[in-house]
Amino acid sequence: MTVSRNVTPWASAALTLAALLGTGCAADKADGSRSAASSPSATPHGYVEGAQEAAEQQSRLLLNDPGSGSTRVLDLITGKVHTTAQVKGAVRIGTDGRFGYLHASGGIHVLDSGAWMVDHGDHVHYYSAAVRDVGELPARSRAQVRGDAAVTAVTDEGGRTLLYDRGKLEKGRIASPRTLPGTYTGAVVPYEEHLLAFSDKGGTTELVVLDRKGERVAAPDVECEQPRGDAVTRRGVILGCAGGALLVRTEDGAFTVEEVPYGKDVPARERATSFRQRPGSDTLTAPAGSDAVWVLDVTERTWTRVDTGPVVAANTAGEGSPLLVLESDGSLHGYDIATGKRTARTKPLLTGGKRAGADGNAPVIEVDRSRAYVNDPEGKKVFEIDYNDGLRIARSFDLDVKPVLMAETGR
Repeated sequence: MTVSRNVTPWASAALTLAALLGTGCAADKADGSRSAASSPSATPHGYVEGAQEAAEQQSRLLLNDPGSGSTRVLDLITGKVHTTAQVKGAVRIGTDGRFGYLHASGGIHVLDSGAWMVDHGDHVHYYSAAVRDVGELPARSRAQVRGDAAVTAVTDEGGRTLLYDRGKLEKGRIASPRTLPGTYTGAVVPYEEHLLAFSDKGGTTELVVLDRKGERVAAPDVECEQPRGDAVTRRGVILGCAGGALLVRTEDGAFTVEEVPYGKDVPARERATSFRQRPGSDTLTAPAGSDAVWVLDVTERTWTRVDTGPVVAANTAGEGSPLLVLESDGSLHGYDIATGKRTARTKPLLTGGKRAGADGNAPVIEVDRSRAYVNDPEGKKVFEIDYNDGLRIARSFDLDVKPVLMAETGR
């Protein structure tokens, strides 16, 4: 069951949003693909200075060993490995599709992977450029980073949020941020030229929509108990709650909020609190306790619980692809989401079958349109899996560092 609410932003915001939604590819200012001018002498459509445009996805893996601080960028097209600045003590790595954010106690290190895509709906541009270290964001390791084509939002443990100009990051520098007024619970998520946030009001947590200056432009009449976890899909933004999730999207100049409940009481330890997906996909995965995985079909607004073995990591490409589960036996397992039946299994990929490294970081599964990637820290390897061919191991990459942390860019 889903519960839907339509909320029209206050007048000025609605007019702004309607205008933004009506713009086309040529008006997409923030993503760097806008042509220099409209005259016949303008640079070609999609041109980005200093970057090469390609016909296919330019995927790269960002890899880090927190113990040594060694950081690498593995180009999955050429197989070349790039060495970047050391980042010691990183506890996790995140990405917005181009930039990697390495969270350490001394700050968040920003790494430009030099690979990204720009999705205009009816067509996509793929780019590659040089790898470079951008610098440090002054935030503690627990800060949460979310971004879009225009801004990068960094929310600290106290709920304060700083907005950084994404365009400046693309040029290799970190500009002075703008501080949002007030504090918010959980990550602040940029979406459709606005910001989605949770405000704690009188002991309840309510969803609010802010403009990029932090002014509230809409307050949907919806609450979210214990908000945790978020994901951007083609159908909108999913925000995890104790009772299920909220789906936030725009329609005819208004923000629409739908509740997508589990449909039953779910113990706290089995709730979805972090989502994994193929970027842009409408199918999300999340651990459902230690021995099962939630699959959220955003299109159908349904949750499916798949019983598995002990879960180390999970992900899926969606669109009829198998659910991929890395289990504590060290093997990658494939499951049919509809039936819950296991359909394939690899040999053990993790050296020693370890669930996590000494620092507590577990391996992950990164998924793109044709391949999945699994990191084996102790074995200093990354495996490339063809998930459409019975989980065939297509390639393996030997590394000179332990890839404890891994994230894929260029998607």
